[in-house]
Amino acid sequence: MKAKPSDWYRHAWTLEIQNQSWVEETEKQVDFLSRRMRLTGNERVLDVACGFGRHALALARRGHPVVGVDFTPAYVEEANRVAQSENLPATFLCMDVRDMRFAAEFDVALNMADGAIGYLETDAENQKIFTAVARALKPGGWHLMDIGNAEHAERYFPEKRWECGEKSLSLAQFEWDAAHRRMLYGGWDIPYGEPAQRPSLPYGDPIRLYSLAEIRSIFAGLGLRVTDAFSTFDGKPADERELQLIVLSRKDG
Repeated sequence: MKAKPSDWYRHAWTLEIQNQSWVEETEKQVDFLSRRMRLTGNERVLDVACGFGRHALALARRGHPVVGVDFTPAYVEEANRVAQSENLPATFLCMDVRDMRFAAEFDVALNMADGAIGYLETDAENQKIFTAVARALKPGGWHLMDIGNAEHAERYFPEKRWECGEKSLSLAQFEWDAAHRRMLYGGWDIPYGEPAQRPSLPYGDPIRLYSLAEIRSIFAGLGLRVTDAFSTFDGKPADERELQLIVLSRKDG
């Protein structure tokens, strides 16, 4: 695959994403983060790059006051529509996550399904996401992010994967740009009950991946302490043999 232009992330998103197989894992993921952070239902939550609000809405249904931030208007409109229709304690804001100016306002911050981490043009721009999240947390607040593991990419890419959901078969292709430490990701969705088309993945989304050691170093400079790391939402410890890296951190009190 060839890398898409560096501003690919500005044009990639539609509500068709709601039908992809991994969306079906939302409740399981929220169960996991609730257990690991020992949430009571009163914590104020910030969902960064929240998409159409699937995690934020699930938390709001459990009583949490939630703010979601995303720069795709269709996502924010849909999330606010659902929140209002269900009378949920959730507000969704349309803005670039780098422009967030929250200061010590949240008990929990989330970057789920990448949460835009690694999507931006340079390491300096990606650092702005980490900085904004750390600033938004109260002392003692929790941060959980779900990203790709650079150690896995370095050792095992290229690779292909497929996932069988309730509505479709999702195909994925991964390659590694070692010079820039960026994964190239191409995805193809095959809905059930429709004629299948031959997958074509000439271009991939370039996403900067981080190792756990890199995350520890970056977070230490922001007053965030990594408390645990996992490779699945079943609680399996972080492992370079797994692409997924789930990092739980806490802000110094």
